[in-house]
Amino acid sequence: MSSGKKKVSKAEQLRLQKEEEERRLKEEEEAQFQAQQEEAARREKERTEQEQMEKLEAKDQERRESELAELHSLEQKFLSAQQWKTDYRAYGKWEHYLSCDGSPDPTVLQEINTFMSLWRDDQNEDVQLVMEKGEQVLNLIEKLQFLLLDTPPSEITEKETVQYQESILELQNLLHQKYNGATEHLLKCQSVPRLEVLGSKELTQHSKDNVEEPEEEEKKAREEPSMLTEEEMCSDGRKSAVSFKENSNSIADINETEEEIEKKSEILDISSQVQHPLTQEEMNEKEEAITDENIVDLQQFVPVGGVYHIDALQLPPQVKQIKDWSMVEVLDVGLQAYSYPPEEAEDATHPPIQITLRLSDNVMYFEDPMIARWDPAGQQWRTDGISNITYERQAKSITFEMRAFYTIALLQDAHLNMPYQAWELQPTGMDEALLIVTTVFATIQIQIKGNQCMLSSVVVEEKDVLSYVTGKWLSPVDLRAVLKKAGVNIFPGAYSHKYVSVNKKAPLAEVRAYQQMALVASAFAFAWSKWNLEAGQEQVVFKVSEHLKADSVKDWSLYMFNGQKAQKLKITETSEAFSEELEEDSEFHSTLYHMLKDFASKEAIDKVETTNFLFIDVVYQLLLATRVLTYS
Repeated sequence: MSSGKKKVSKAEQLRLQKEEEERRLKEEEEAQFQAQQEEAARREKERTEQEQMEKLEAKDQERRESELAELHSLEQKFLSAQQWKTDYRAYGKWEHYLSCDGSPDPTVLQEINTFMSLWRDDQNEDVQLVMEKGEQVLNLIEKLQFLLLDTPPSEITEKETVQYQESILELQNLLHQKYNGATEHLLKCQSVPRLEVLGSKELTQHSKDNVEEPEEEEKKAREEPSMLTEEEMCSDGRKSAVSFKENSNSIADINETEEEIEKKSEILDISSQVQHPLTQEEMNEKEEAITDENIVDLQQFVPVGGVYHIDALQLPPQVKQIKDWSMVEVLDVGLQAYSYPPEEAEDATHPPIQITLRLSDNVMYFEDPMIARWDPAGQQWRTDGISNITYERQAKSITFEMRAFYTIALLQDAHLNMPYQAWELQPTGMDEALLIVTTVFATIQIQIKGNQCMLSSVVVEEKDVLSYVTGKWLSPVDLRAVLKKAGVNIFPGAYSHKYVSVNKKAPLAEVRAYQQMALVASAFAFAWSKWNLEAGQEQVVFKVSEHLKADSVKDWSLYMFNGQKAQKLKITETSEAFSEELEEDSEFHSTLYHMLKDFASKEAIDKVETTNFLFIDVVYQLLLATRVLTYS
């Protein structure tokens, strides 16, 4: 019996195995059939989609010529803006001619040379008069700088560019000379302060921004070289007033006034700032690698807060009162610098010079500034020779030691605000808009109105800063200069891609996107999209929303544009993955303007068509200057 059961079990087992095999084969056949069905459906879907895409592209090609013609008509506003600016420059020259106020036209070589020659021959060294004349010189320098930055290459020759640069340098040098003469004159009318006796010939420095000179008695101070510390601004050459303190260790303070900070411009390397940019290929050919780690790379670092000329000066001959006569020895050499360390035996040791600078409230240092000294021999900024740097963020001061008296500058990484974390451009009224750029350190809001723009606010750690530059209507060129001078740089340069991890985009897509965004900026809001990183180099992706009222809620949609084809995307900002799939019931268009037109209200399109050309130009300039599609 047990044997029979075993035989039945074996037969049963064989039967079950056969049924299992049949079931497996049937499932495989069903799966294969299902796969074939799915493949057929997929191919049919692809075929249908391909046909649909071909139809859409054919439709796009059919209307491409008319759309481009319509866009070209809108783009005439850029030419109108260019012509307006050309006429405005010419009008400014005519207004200057009619004013007959005695000030020279800095673009006319004969006039500027005559002006400098007359002031050079003027022997009046009264400080107040020199300062007033200096203001006029500063204005002339600013005019030339603005022309070099604002004039398109087609309207300025290479000869004129070189002439303006040389005039700027000559005006700066003349200003240096006049301030030196006025300072010398002031020191000969001033009484010599009584200095504390320290009983040592060593030059020491007080940590609270005082330059001390030990002397045994006041008489000796008159007879021997006396030490002064002097601050100059880099571009205009102006120096801070020398303040004497009776019965103290201080002969001169290093300090800045608000007026000086507001007026000075950051010209460490004039040629790099005023020349029109070369093409990237040309610049790469001319680029030289910096191998010495002590040499400052001026493509990466920029000056913030001006340049400080720190010198020790020999006290000029003092006035002697003899009865009713005032007598003073006249020297032809002018102010003389006192060499430190003094020329003594080679084995002599001299203590370092300790300097503390009180930093201005008108600039922002987001990180500890780099201190560099000017090397006249090598014509470069270097970081060696400066040590023991202490930056007090709350007190807004910096203390450091130097081996000798140097011209120094505080530098900051030009790209620390890049890449941006986000950006948004939204209309706020007729021919008005607001550009918001959010960086790691700050949120910058720029208001646009007509042909001008204004820094609305700079918020750092939830606090408004730089109030002295907010609320002033400026041209885009001037606004860029103001923000850079204040240490808030959101304007990439030609070399910035070397120092920032950029979201590289094809120039065709990027530039045309800025142009067409500007054309419709009076009625549509634009903003950063995370999918711009995923779209590749040939295409840009951004959020768009019709925005006719300042307080309206934005209903964002995603658009993709490669400069020649625009499309609305099906994905949203919160989708799991990037896809180029079109939004349902949407089409391709040759321009962003016509793509938006498909979903826009008549009111929005009417507003776009009536937008002032100067407003469009300012928006375009700011978008091109910030390059938000690449540096975000």
